[in-house]
Amino acid sequence: MSQASNRLDSSRMGEMPEGRLLLSLAVPMMLSMLVQALYNIVDSVYVSRVSEDCLSALSLAFPAQNIMIGLGTGTGVGVSTLVSRALGRRDQQQASRVAGTAVALGLVCWVLMALFGLFGAGAFIRSQTQVESIRAYTDSYLRIVTIGSLFVYQEICVERLLQSTGQTKLSMWTQMIGAVTNIILDPFFIYGWCGLPAMGTAGAAIATVIGQAAGTAVGYVFHFKKNRELPIHLAGIRLPWPIVRDIYRIGFPSILMVAIGSVTNYLMNIILGAFTSTAVAVYGAYFKIQSFFFMPVFGLNNGLIPVIGYNYGARKKERIYRTIRYGVIFATCSMLLGVFCFQVFPQVLLGIFSPSEAMLAIGVPALRRISLSFLLAGFCIVAGSACQALDKSIFSFFVSVLRQVVALIPAAWLLSLTGNVDNVWWSFPIAELMSLAASVFFLRKALRDMERRLELSALDQQA
Repeated sequence: MSQASNRLDSSRMGEMPEGRLLLSLAVPMMLSMLVQALYNIVDSVYVSRVSEDCLSALSLAFPAQNIMIGLGTGTGVGVSTLVSRALGRRDQQQASRVAGTAVALGLVCWVLMALFGLFGAGAFIRSQTQVESIRAYTDSYLRIVTIGSLFVYQEICVERLLQSTGQTKLSMWTQMIGAVTNIILDPFFIYGWCGLPAMGTAGAAIATVIGQAAGTAVGYVFHFKKNRELPIHLAGIRLPWPIVRDIYRIGFPSILMVAIGSVTNYLMNIILGAFTSTAVAVYGAYFKIQSFFFMPVFGLNNGLIPVIGYNYGARKKERIYRTIRYGVIFATCSMLLGVFCFQVFPQVLLGIFSPSEAMLAIGVPALRRISLSFLLAGFCIVAGSACQALDKSIFSFFVSVLRQVVALIPAAWLLSLTGNVDNVWWSFPIAELMSLAASVFFLRKALRDMERRLELSALDQQA
């Protein structure tokens, strides 16, 4: 990168109005996140037209599938960080070694998930439901996506390698091609179009794996054509312990956060399943719908973190505060849109899943009660990202554990003892209230620590 280009980037990050800067960085990421949200929901929409049991099956499979993806994305966080650092030092040999290690780790992750699919999926499913038809649908879906997870790990790997060299648009296209392929193929395999057998949830899984394979293929084409400074050689695909250790030292917190979320979903499935499998289907449908309002906020945060990080390094305290304020405003607006849609149009939102009358009876009050938590969620998400940008990632982790482990599951279990499934949904606003209190406390502490460090740095410079 030229010196003029470096000066331009510095001027942009340190001087552009914070609101405009935040949107300029976040909008492409928000669009990518919306594509991911569409990717997440399409299987559920298609299979819901087969039966409600199929929709429940995907809800039961989700915790394991989420851990599968979280293992890949957490590994990818460590990989992209180490590659970026090596390239920043102009150590292309080390960057190439990390890239080869990433490919090897993808193969290890695939073997682990394939073994789970072969030998552990049955027990995992039986622990959540006693309904034989739902067990069968879940088993066929989960075994295929885990045994075929070779491609999801390689797709995530190559996306992170592209991102680490600044090829974010190519990374986005890799993801989009995989998603579009899945969307196009779903009805052919699920419903049996063009003479193919109708395979239901198994067909959804096959379409997902093929979509991931397409994304992997395109991603590697982009990599070998555009990432010539980051070659991957067959001999370099190995597992040197120092690199593996550093990858997971950076990426393990991300994996742990996803694991906590998956355990929460697993336990909620058990609590709701004690009432009826329809409640599990409602929870799965909610989880897919809410992603359209949460994913843009997560994309916003991906833009917020580097802005705060840059201005922290530049000791521009007021810009940090203004960036956080703009982040809260933008996130809250997205969440308010979600509240409006969930409160006013719950039947329409559930309608995309071909709901039964029983599903609507449970789902309409569920969406309205859960969405009250959105009023607080925007601030909590931005506060967590701000803590990460200020080198206080542990604060964000504590809030996540408090919300999901300490508050949500115990509240849901206690409310389930009333014998009314409608009461269980109040656990979400209750948990978000606790999350808000913790987020305010930890954000204030992170900002006070930031100010103290900046003051000490200023005194050192004067001395």
